[in-house]
Amino acid sequence: MKTLIIIPSRMSASRLPGKPLLKINGKSIISHVFKRAESAAIGEVIVATEDQEIVSDVKNNGGNAILTSRNHQTGTDRIFEALNLLNKKDINFIMNVQGDEPDIDINDIKLLDAQMKKNKSKIGTLAAHIKDEKIYKNNHVVKVKIKESFDQNSFPLAENFMRNYQEQEKKNIYHHIGIYCYELQTLKDFVSFKQSKNELENKLEQLRALDNGIDINVGLASKSPVGVDTKEDFLAIKKIMKYK
Repeated sequence: MKTLIIIPSRMSASRLPGKPLLKINGKSIISHVFKRAESAAIGEVIVATEDQEIVSDVKNNGGNAILTSRNHQTGTDRIFEALNLLNKKDINFIMNVQGDEPDIDINDIKLLDAQMKKNKSKIGTLAAHIKDEKIYKNNHVVKVKIKESFDQNSFPLAENFMRNYQEQEKKNIYHHIGIYCYELQTLKDFVSFKQSKNELENKLEQLRALDNGIDINVGLASKSPVGVDTKEDFLAIKKIMKYK
């Protein structure tokens, strides 16, 4: 079974415009992500973007990138267009790796791929332990509630995804990591569905899958990668990666 990794990326992020090309240790964020994904050695890696500057940067750093439309509502729509443009016939799984997590763990990428193939899942994603109580109420950090604990099942089903979690009971609530792996037909089905009310209200596209009866399995990641959404995030990750 073959996996293709596609990394969606664009310059026009609302909170930190131009972030894919911000440099850490002399290399852009998007090229760091590409190299991490490539190092996982689970399949070919392509960056899908609407910006020629990103295509040029990735290629200058030895990567592969493809230009897509500017009219996509979500990253999943972008990876689906890239998949069609690439016209690959022998792919079983498509992995969507976020373009703004330059310190994502290579072994976590491998873990998700292995679990998808072992369980023949429709959609898989990752989550990590929450170590800071403030995260439960932080709307910028997405949480996932799983149906069974990781002790009972190494790839349990997601019950729900949320931005804010106020309840006292914290059992089976984890920090969701924005990496997805789709079985090919499931990706085709997913992009054919209209954005659901739940998805639009919460700004979480994974809710579209649950709202349409598609199961999402969740693997336990070794750590939460730092997503770069703000200038503060960028300075924090720059400091972390400087000493690696």
